[in-house]
Amino acid sequence: MSVFSGMSRPMKAAGVALIGVAFIAAVIGGITALGGGDGSNEAGPSGTSTQPGTSGGPSSAAPSSTSSSSSATPPSNSTSSSSPTPPSPSSPPPGQATSAAPGGPGQPGGDQQASNKWVTVRVFNNSTIKGLADRAAEDFRGGGWNVNEVSNYSQGIIPTTTAFYRPGTDEEAAAKQLAQEFGIKAEPRFEGIQSASPGVIVIVTKEYQSGHKGS
Repeated sequence: MSVFSGMSRPMKAAGVALIGVAFIAAVIGGITALGGGDGSNEAGPSGTSTQPGTSGGPSSAAPSSTSSSSSATPPSNSTSSSSPTPPSPSSPPPGQATSAAPGGPGQPGGDQQASNKWVTVRVFNNSTIKGLADRAAEDFRGGGWNVNEVSNYSQGIIPTTTAFYRPGTDEEAAAKQLAQEFGIKAEPRFEGIQSASPGVIVIVTKEYQSGHKGS
C-alpha cells in the first residue's frame, strides 16, 4: 500500500509538492553545510596557530614582568637588611670590650700577687747549716721578693721553715704567697717576735730545700 492510498487527488498533489520542497531544502542545506565546513577548517588551524601565539605571548610577557618586579624587590630588601646589620654587630663589640675590661678580675688577681712582693722580707737561720739563710734569701730574691735582711735566729728552736706575719696586714697575704711558692709554712707571728720590725719574717730550718719551688 502506498502512502497516498486512501487520499483524494488534491491531497496527493499537495503531498508531492511538500516532498519536493523538502528535498530541495535538504540539498541547499547540504551545500551550505559543505561550504561552512570548509570555512571552519580554515579558521581552525589559524585559530590554533593564534592560540599558541596568544598563549605564548601573555605567558612570556607575564614571567618577564614578574621576574623584573621580583628582581627589583630583593635588591631593595637585601640592601635595607644589610645596612641595619652592620650597626648591630659593630655595637656589640664595644659592649663586649667594655665588659672584658672589667671582666679582668683575673688580671687584677695576678697584679695583686705581684704587688704582694713589695712587702719587706727578712730571713733568719735557725739551723747549724752555715749560709742557709743566705741561700734562702737568694731564692726569694730570684722569685722577685724584697729581701732586705739576712741574719740568725737563736732565741729558740723552730720546728720547720716558716714565714711569720702580723694578721690583718699586708704581711699576711705576702707570707701566704711566699709560703705557697717555696713550699714552706705561713703562720701568724708568735710572742717572741711580736714586737719585731714590720715585714714578713722567714725563719729557715735545716730541712729547707734550696731552690725556687713555685711559679
